[in-house]
Amino acid sequence: MRFDDLNWMEVEQYLQHDDRLMLVLGACEQHAYLSLTTDVKVPLALADAASERTGVLVAPPLNFGASPYFMAYPGTLSLRVSTLLDIVEDLVRSAYRHGFRRILVLNGHGGNRPARGRLYELADQLPDLRIVWYDWWLSHSVEAVAQKHNLQPAHANWLENFPFTRVSEIPVDYKAPPHVPGLLGAEEARQVYGDGSFGGPYQASDEVMQAIFQEALKDVLQLLAFE
Repeated sequence: MRFDDLNWMEVEQYLQHDDRLMLVLGACEQHAYLSLTTDVKVPLALADAASERTGVLVAPPLNFGASPYFMAYPGTLSLRVSTLLDIVEDLVRSAYRHGFRRILVLNGHGGNRPARGRLYELADQLPDLRIVWYDWWLSHSVEAVAQKHNLQPAHANWLENFPFTRVSEIPVDYKAPPHVPGLLGAEEARQVYGDGSFGGPYQASDEVMQAIFQEALKDVLQLLAFE
């Protein structure tokens, strides 16, 4: 159940019996042959699936994140880290003002992780606010699926290649992970990463991807209990 499908009065009614909210943080950045909004699509799909089972509301996703290292790839739209921190704080404070007290942040983009620090500050300032942060690709359960199939997760490789993130033909070969000398500027990053994938297989079987999604969904459902 998304905000998109409700009016303000229905949100007010929801808050009379539940104070939980899912907030999706994503990005608009290159993902090789996958959608530029892959980092939105994955956590939003998890939020929608969890909402169907629990009825917990899903706020409109933040479609942009901090991606300065990919600015040499057309289509990448990046926020400054300082801007990102302020936006995340403003969104959480807005939700808190209306009565949401338990917020699950479903993050789809590694560049957004600095926002965790700002949320720690909010948790200290608003003692009755409970915030949980979830990076699906770092989940131990997701990692277990990858290890079971001898697959190495990486940006824009098989790990993010879900049916709903594919927008073009996907290579079937293996890409050798490039040597990364350290923190890269945007132009150097494009030279190093080429098509944008960080290496490894470009795709895995649908069965593997379904297993990845289901394990991440189990995590989300457990976190929504706010135990």
